Amino acid sequence: MEKEKIKKPELLAPAGDWSMLNVAINSGADSIYFGLKNLSMRAAANNFDISELSKIIKFCNGKNVKAHLTLNTIVFENELEELDRIIPAAKQAGVEMIICWDMSVIQKCIDYEMPFCISTQASVSNSSTVAFYERLGAKRIVLARECTLDKIKEIKSKTNIEIEAFVHGAMCIAISGRCFMSHEVFGKSANRGECLQPCRREYEIKDMDEKFSLTLGEDYVLSPKDLCTIDFIDKLIEAGIDAFKIEGRKRAPEYIAKAVSTYRKAIDGYFDGTLTQELKLEYWKELKKVYNRGFSAGFYFGQPGSESYTKTFGSIATTKKVYIGRVLNYYKKSKIAFVRAEADSLAAGDLIYMIGSTTGIVELKLNKIIQDEIELNSVNKGSDFTFECEELVRANDRVYKIVSVVE
Repeated sequence: MEKEKIKKPELLAPAGDWSMLNVAINSGADSIYFGLKNLSMRAAANNFDISELSKIIKFCNGKNVKAHLTLNTIVFENELEELDRIIPAAKQAGVEMIICWDMSVIQKCIDYEMPFCISTQASVSNSSTVAFYERLGAKRIVLARECTLDKIKEIKSKTNIEIEAFVHGAMCIAISGRCFMSHEVFGKSANRGECLQPCRREYEIKDMDEKFSLTLGEDYVLSPKDLCTIDFIDKLIEAGIDAFKIEGRKRAPEYIAKAVSTYRKAIDGYFDGTLTQELKLEYWKELKKVYNRGFSAGFYFGQPGSESYTKTFGSIATTKKVYIGRVLNYYKKSKIAFVRAEADSLAAGDLIYMIGSTTGIVELKLNKIIQDEIELNSVNKGSDFTFECEELVRANDRVYKIVSVVE
């Protein structure tokens, strides 16, 4: 397929708070999606207040970035009035579209003439369902995670509506994430954004008659690996998918920075002809540095096998961040950061993050450490010191050391 005829997909990034919002935009996102304190599928994320809607949209507009609001949970009777408060406010603020699947939200969007996108929670898996939502007025459909690449191509060929698909992030054991396990075990509903992820744990089977037990297989059989499509990103682009979505509103800023910037480079590289298999491998290694449970291709090439499930609990990232301290001041003219090491030591040559709600994230290598005008090889906990920093950081930004994790 000729690249000139292929539409460049929109890169959609998660924003769980202001730090993540800044990071997503600075890392190259075309659009962001965020939630409010209520009716969001990531209730445990910091999220935003309805009073911040105008500020968010003004900030995004200033960066030429679109903002999508998630109202993608089940809605109960006593929450209908809340929709009458949120949706008009979102429209007035200039939200690009609302991501939803509960019919009450869809109806309210229609009533208020608010553009809406159908969430993956709706499990849209065929062109007939796409056509149904298109007739209702949907602007975009986020297809079910269970759709293969061939099915996406087929659906795309039979409709004119925008199609969005996930390209990176956590996968759920349940169909399109509509799981009931957390609610059954802990009384916290995944369909209300409260999932406590009991699926990620190791389980034991007990034979009550014979009084013996065994571990359920060698894998965490309810815990899928994370989706990673960097190795076949060109195939997704050529499928004509309109928007690539990165999961992770509960993740740390460094995860957002690494995921968004990596997929940005891969997408741009495809269109300028510089994306190679060697670069894909390099990008894959970069993505392994931040939170991940191992990577799989999800359902894009068919039903995942046993190799698509995790072997351990939690992240297997190849690096981790260690809290060092905070920025005391930043001298703009000389581009010098003044930092206090509150919790650990630092040495010349260390890689560090500086993270703040306005700054987002700055990553750099410490070339020189200066204390009282003397260059040092290292500083200990409790020390105040300075170093060169080209990018603007701010007082009270948190400073972390990036260290390798031995597998």
